[in-house]
Amino acid sequence: MLVYGKNVLKETDPKKIRKVYLNKKKQDIEVISMLKKEKIKFEFLPIERMDKMVLGHHQGVILDIHDYEYSNLEECFDSSFVIVLDHLEDPHNLGAIIRTAEAAGVKYIIIPKDRSVRVNDTVMKVSAGALNRVSVILVSNIHQAIQKLQKENFMVYASAMDGNDYKSYDYHLKKALVIGSEGNGISEVVRKTSDAIISIPMKGSINSLNASVAAGILIFHMMED
Repeated sequence: MLVYGKNVLKETDPKKIRKVYLNKKKQDIEVISMLKKEKIKFEFLPIERMDKMVLGHHQGVILDIHDYEYSNLEECFDSSFVIVLDHLEDPHNLGAIIRTAEAAGVKYIIIPKDRSVRVNDTVMKVSAGALNRVSVILVSNIHQAIQKLQKENFMVYASAMDGNDYKSYDYHLKKALVIGSEGNGISEVVRKTSDAIISIPMKGSINSLNASVAAGILIFHMMED
């Protein structure tokens, strides 16, 4: 997998890096020194070639890293807070939610294998290194994963526009927050399985929030309880 950017380089575990490509014309002494210290292979390339390797603004630094290793569902059973993403499709939203989760101290995020964004170069870039401290769990079936969480004494709260005010609940027990997809929200089977449907009251004319923004509001409130 190719990822890019100076911050991504600083935050990525050196053991996961196969090789780093650097801008041949603008050699960054600090970056080169760090690569030599960590004994990471690197190569200088013309900027024109680097621009063709990735689509985003790479800052003259492109990393060839091992593919992301997903965690197993059982690993999160001892945690107190888990985030479940019900078929989220935008990598920017996934990256932002991972970053928010890390900032709040949440260690696990669950995503489904089908009809969902996975960890890619955009997610790595947006998460700004948070993936080193947050584990993404890949499951075959979100519904079954939620049922297993409930058997492990997790209370499952799904976010939807027609739910009850999120501030009306007590979140002291083990909990899982479900965030739905950008277009369709939570699926019907997830709605029926969840212990409660919660929403963020809207006072303006816009009746919904971006998935990562809504997740941020709910995550930090639920962590404080």
